[in-house]
Amino acid sequence: MHELSYMIKLADIAMTSLPDDENIRPVKLVVEVGELTGVLPEYLRKYYPAVIRDTPLKGSTLEVISIPSEAECQSCGTVYHPDKAFDYLCPNCKKSSCRFIHGRELNVRELVIDRDS
Repeated sequence: MHELSYMIKLADIAMTSLPDDENIRPVKLVVEVGELTGVLPEYLRKYYPAVIRDTPLKGSTLEVISIPSEAECQSCGTVYHPDKAFDYLCPNCKKSSCRFIHGRELNVRELVIDRDS
Protein backbone atom coordinates (compact mmCIF):
# COMPACT_ATOMS: atom_id res chain seq x y z
CA MET A 1 0.00 0.00 0.00
CA HIS A 2 1.59 3.25 -1.12
CA GLU A 3 -0.81 5.11 1.19
CA LEU A 4 1.50 4.39 4.13
CA SER A 5 4.44 6.17 2.49
CA TYR A 6 2.18 9.08 1.50
CA MET A 7 0.82 9.33 5.05
CA ILE A 8 4.37 9.42 6.42
CA LYS A 9 5.30 12.19 3.98
CA LEU A 10 2.16 14.23 4.75
CA ALA A 11 2.80 13.91 8.51
CA ASP A 12 6.41 14.99 8.00
CA ILE A 13 5.26 18.06 6.08
CA ALA A 14 2.82 18.93 8.87
CA MET A 15 5.49 18.51 11.55
CA THR A 16 7.88 20.87 9.76
CA SER A 17 5.22 23.58 9.99
CA LEU A 18 4.84 23.24 13.76
CA PRO A 19 6.25 26.18 15.71
CA ASP A 20 8.93 25.35 18.26
CA ASP A 21 6.66 26.07 21.21
CA GLU A 22 5.82 23.69 24.05
CA ASN A 23 2.42 25.37 24.45
CA ILE A 24 1.29 24.26 20.99
CA ARG A 25 -0.79 21.11 20.64
CA PRO A 26 -1.76 19.80 17.19
CA VAL A 27 -5.47 19.00 17.10
CA LYS A 28 -6.22 18.07 13.50
CA LEU A 29 -4.35 17.52 10.25
CA VAL A 30 -6.41 18.31 7.15
CA VAL A 31 -5.23 16.84 3.85
CA GLU A 32 -6.57 17.05 0.31
CA VAL A 33 -6.62 13.95 -1.87
CA GLY A 34 -7.45 14.24 -5.55
CA GLU A 35 -9.61 11.63 -7.20
CA LEU A 36 -6.96 10.92 -9.86
CA THR A 37 -4.11 10.22 -7.41
CA GLY A 38 -5.14 6.65 -6.75
CA VAL A 39 -4.62 7.31 -3.03
CA LEU A 40 -7.42 5.80 -0.96
CA PRO A 41 -8.55 8.05 1.90
CA GLU A 42 -9.65 5.10 4.04
CA TYR A 43 -6.07 3.79 4.10
CA LEU A 44 -4.67 7.20 5.03
CA ARG A 45 -7.12 7.20 7.96
CA LYS A 46 -6.13 3.65 8.86
CA TYR A 47 -2.38 4.38 8.93
CA TYR A 48 -2.53 7.82 10.56
CA PRO A 49 -2.56 6.66 14.23
CA ALA A 50 0.51 4.45 13.72
CA VAL A 51 2.38 7.12 11.75
CA ILE A 52 1.92 9.82 14.41
CA ARG A 53 2.24 7.58 17.48
CA ASP A 54 5.63 8.87 18.68
CA THR A 55 5.59 12.29 17.02
CA PRO A 56 4.50 15.81 17.95
CA LEU A 57 1.23 15.05 16.11
CA LYS A 58 0.29 12.38 18.66
CA GLY A 59 -3.35 12.75 19.72
CA SER A 60 -4.42 14.69 16.66
CA THR A 61 -7.06 13.55 14.21
CA LEU A 62 -6.95 13.32 10.44
CA GLU A 63 -9.49 14.91 8.12
CA VAL A 64 -9.36 13.94 4.45
CA ILE A 65 -10.99 16.19 1.87
CA SER A 66 -11.63 14.43 -1.42
CA ILE A 67 -11.07 16.62 -4.48
CA PRO A 68 -13.11 15.51 -7.51
CA SER A 69 -11.41 15.45 -10.86
CA GLU A 70 -12.07 18.19 -13.38
CA ALA A 71 -10.68 18.61 -16.87
CA GLU A 72 -10.83 21.17 -19.65
CA CYS A 73 -10.96 20.00 -23.25
CA GLN A 74 -8.16 21.63 -25.22
CA SER A 75 -10.19 21.26 -28.44
CA CYS A 76 -13.55 22.78 -27.52
CA GLY A 77 -13.04 24.32 -24.06
CA THR A 78 -15.63 22.20 -22.28
CA VAL A 79 -14.96 21.76 -18.55
CA TYR A 80 -16.06 18.31 -17.39
CA HIS A 81 -15.60 15.46 -14.94
CA PRO A 82 -13.22 13.07 -16.72
CA ASP A 83 -14.05 9.39 -16.58
CA LYS A 84 -11.42 6.69 -16.95
CA ALA A 85 -14.09 4.28 -18.23
CA PHE A 86 -14.47 6.59 -21.26
CA ASP A 87 -10.70 7.17 -21.65
CA TYR A 88 -11.17 10.70 -20.25
CA LEU A 89 -12.81 11.76 -23.53
CA CYS A 90 -14.57 15.10 -23.70
CA PRO A 91 -18.34 14.51 -23.45
CA ASN A 92 -18.93 17.35 -25.92
CA CYS A 93 -16.55 16.73 -28.81
CA LYS A 94 -15.31 13.20 -27.86
CA LYS A 95 -11.65 14.19 -28.19
CA SER A 96 -8.97 13.14 -25.73
CA SER A 97 -6.99 16.35 -25.55
CA CYS A 98 -7.81 17.40 -22.01
CA ARG A 99 -5.94 19.38 -19.39
CA PHE A 100 -6.58 18.25 -15.84
CA ILE A 101 -7.59 21.15 -13.60
CA HIS A 102 -8.29 19.26 -10.38
CA GLY A 103 -7.94 15.73 -9.10
CA ARG A 104 -4.18 15.31 -8.84
CA GLU A 105 -3.83 17.09 -5.49
CA LEU A 106 -2.20 15.42 -2.50
CA ASN A 107 -1.57 18.24 -0.05
CA VAL A 108 -1.51 19.26 3.55
CA ARG A 109 -4.28 21.84 3.58
CA GLU A 110 -4.17 22.82 7.24
CA LEU A 111 -2.77 21.87 10.61
CA VAL A 112 -5.16 22.96 13.33
CA ILE A 113 -3.37 23.71 16.59
CA ASP A 114 -4.44 24.58 20.11
CA ARG A 115 -2.37 26.92 22.20
CA ASP A 116 -2.33 25.90 25.86
CA SER A 117 -2.61 28.90 28.16
